[in-house]
Amino acid sequence: MNFTLLSVWLCSVKGQAESTCKLKAKFNLSGYKDVKKKVVVGGMFPVHMRIASTDGNTSRVPVSSGCEGFNFRTFRWTQTMLFAINEINERKDLLPNTDLGYVIYDSCFTISKAVEGTLTYLTGQDEAVPNYRCGSGAPLAALVGAGGSDLSIATARILGLYHFPQVSYFSSCSALESKFQFPTFLRTIPNDKHQSTAIAKLVLHFGWTWVGTIAADDDYGKYGIKDFKEQVEEAGVCISFSETLPKVSSPEDIQRIVQTVAEATAKIIVVFSSDVDLSPLITELIRHNVTNRTWIASEAWVTSALIMQPGVRSLLGGTLGFGIKRATIPGLEQHLLDLDPFANPLTEEFWETLFNCTLHYNKALWQMDQRAKEVNGTLSKAKRALPDGLCTGKEDLARLSNTYTDVSQLRITYSVYKAVYAVAHALHNMEHCVEGKGPFNGKDCADITNFEPWQLMYYLKNVRFKVPHTDEEIYFEDGDVEGFYEIINWQFDSNGEISYISVGQYNGTAAPEDRMTIKNDSIVWNNEVLEPPRSVCSENCQPGTRKGIRQGEPVCCFDCIPCADGEISNTTNARECILCSEDDWSNEAHDACVPKIIEFLAFGEPLGITLIVISAFGALVTIAVAVVFIMNIGTPLVKANDALLSFSLLFSLVVTFLCSIVFLGEPQNWSCMTSQVALALGFALCLSSIMGKAAVLMLRAQALKAARARSKAAAKAAKAAAEAAANSGSPDVIVTNTNNINDVNTSANPEVDRLTFAHQRAMAAVATLIQAIACTVWLIVLPPHAFKNTSAQNIKIILECDEGSVVFICCIFAYDILLALIAFIFAFIARKLEDHVSEGKSMTFGMLVFFIVWISFVPAYLSTRGKFMVAVQIFAILASSFGLLTCIFLPKCYVLLVKPERNKEELMRPRVKPRDGTSTGTSASLATTATEVTATTASTPIDD
Repeated sequence: MNFTLLSVWLCSVKGQAESTCKLKAKFNLSGYKDVKKKVVVGGMFPVHMRIASTDGNTSRVPVSSGCEGFNFRTFRWTQTMLFAINEINERKDLLPNTDLGYVIYDSCFTISKAVEGTLTYLTGQDEAVPNYRCGSGAPLAALVGAGGSDLSIATARILGLYHFPQVSYFSSCSALESKFQFPTFLRTIPNDKHQSTAIAKLVLHFGWTWVGTIAADDDYGKYGIKDFKEQVEEAGVCISFSETLPKVSSPEDIQRIVQTVAEATAKIIVVFSSDVDLSPLITELIRHNVTNRTWIASEAWVTSALIMQPGVRSLLGGTLGFGIKRATIPGLEQHLLDLDPFANPLTEEFWETLFNCTLHYNKALWQMDQRAKEVNGTLSKAKRALPDGLCTGKEDLARLSNTYTDVSQLRITYSVYKAVYAVAHALHNMEHCVEGKGPFNGKDCADITNFEPWQLMYYLKNVRFKVPHTDEEIYFEDGDVEGFYEIINWQFDSNGEISYISVGQYNGTAAPEDRMTIKNDSIVWNNEVLEPPRSVCSENCQPGTRKGIRQGEPVCCFDCIPCADGEISNTTNARECILCSEDDWSNEAHDACVPKIIEFLAFGEPLGITLIVISAFGALVTIAVAVVFIMNIGTPLVKANDALLSFSLLFSLVVTFLCSIVFLGEPQNWSCMTSQVALALGFALCLSSIMGKAAVLMLRAQALKAARARSKAAAKAAKAAAEAAANSGSPDVIVTNTNNINDVNTSANPEVDRLTFAHQRAMAAVATLIQAIACTVWLIVLPPHAFKNTSAQNIKIILECDEGSVVFICCIFAYDILLALIAFIFAFIARKLEDHVSEGKSMTFGMLVFFIVWISFVPAYLSTRGKFMVAVQIFAILASSFGLLTCIFLPKCYVLLVKPERNKEELMRPRVKPRDGTSTGTSASLATTATEVTATTASTPIDD
């Protein structure tokens, strides 16, 4: 039926006697109305999808827009309210003394129509007067509606001014929870805060980090997506794109969204929208063959038949969504099938739309038959032939597969049913209030035939009842019910028929860890695959790598950068690599720290065994040489240059050979001190002994050189005198310079060496003692100690000896170098002092070998690491020791063992005189120099 409704009456007072009232507009509302009852319940449903467009002509009186786009799903909701009211009126246990009437309007899914209906409710008559209740009929109890969230927000702001109760069945927007803005708003559908949290948990459950969102351009879509984004972004999920569906048809916007979805790399798309707003986008996506996406549906469209279009299987197959509680309502299906198409203009439009025909002609026949029946009591038999395109009104609804008659997924329908019963139970509690025990004005009760909206609001807020047929207990907490959802999966059979399979549930009132349960194995995904799709901007960074954020892109878009050596990551998508401790190093995969390799030159490894053998061999050879010397202790060769210094030199070489073994094995504090000190003292004793021996030889060489010079001068003088005498005609005269000869003999006599054996020993002892004192101070102040070197090599811990003090060790070994230099200089000066063993040359070559070895050792030592540094040092010690042993003692041992006939005093005397006429030799050979000079002079001829 058509109602001429809300109009705003403008009353202007002219003076005190005249007033005028003028109707400013007429509303065009359609719906159902039965107000001849004790209490009237209001209802508002979006039976149509939109208001009809107007021509925008402003040259005539504006007319309230009509509606178009009949929605069979929401029409079922409307019929459910009528069914619930009829069921309540027939019950004897609920409102037994009160029948409920109804006023139901079509909001056309439009805010303006919802406001028109709200003003009409409040006025109580077809022509509305704001702020006045002009009707005289039954009181209006509450409004069940008004459909979508944006509609309810508009109506709730108006109804809240008058404390008029509103119970919504479909408005889930979280903004409506504010009791400050909407004090009289209640709902039987869960708050979208729960749904946004549930969708966020679903996304995190499957590890999706790259998600697209689409929201309707209304409060439902905006608030739902906003809450969802806040939760997933906090958990590290990134939004690939975020689009808004237009409320008014806009092909350009739809094309833009289609292009965005097709080009996006996100495989998961979350949609907060009603089926009405989403349907145009679905149609266009199917036309563009956009597939391979998984859609996450909000409760507003998850089971809507409006989305079910040809070809939707390839697009929406595998969709996951959240549906509110489902129930079976006995008797509702029959009520829907028993619809009388001629009873109301709205049902007439439904019938004509459903069967694609018109009822106009038959409506006239029906009216005629009704009149005939009232007059005659029989049906008129006058029938005319029906023209084409006309309906009879007797078409069978049960034959059609239509969303209106589909009662398999009664979710929003069930919410409508609960809303009507909530109002009925509140009225029942009001009606059965015991006078004197009521809640108002000191225990007063309200009169059910004449109550105020705020009084009913009290009972609605405190109502608690069980829903018929389901026994679900309903109560409101701050106007909301518990947040319970079924997780629904869209699965298609071979015939293309869809099934809404429950694969889990979400309970917002449970403990956080128990809120969501989901059966992964029951889900069939898009293209009927069984494995969940992956939706990431970048693949997960495996352990051993870290995330490197790309500049200017979301945090979910990143590069996987391998951890540096010594760093690890042992989790997926690690933001930073972890530095291993000093004793650990990263493995090859860089996903775990493993203990570093402990390295030191061990006794048992081949290199260690080789060095031990060489060291022992050197020590044994040295001992063998000492034994040879002991066996020949009284021979001229052994006695020639202080046997005790020779034994001290051999002892020091034994020490240096054996101390190299102490460098092997795992360093300990004692071994570090022993090896360094033994090496320093051993070389100090060795070099000081060589220095003492070389000093004597140097002095003898200097004495020999001076004797030679004097003998040459004497010979030259004698020759000159002889030549002078010959020239003067003197008789034969033999001239001898006895003074010079005596001088040479005296100075060249070995028995008058300026350095005795005692001096040599004292020199060696003092030099060694100085080193010993320095080593003692070193050991007391900053001794060497074992040290874990973790920085020399990354994957190894090198066990080595820390010298304790660089200054001390430099001073100590610099002292050894000083002794070596002095010994070398002395030996070099004495190198021409020749005898059968050439001891001066031997020591000179020995010191040259020593310097060559240690000069070569420095770069070799600095270029190696770990145990090879120790090996190089040991080789240097052994090489220098073998060099000294070989150069100094091999010639002597050769004489002692192979040529013992040379070990005689006379063979220690001068060797053959060189051809240049110069004379060289040992100190023992200088005694014959004067005789040679005399002989030379005597053989010179004298001229007559």
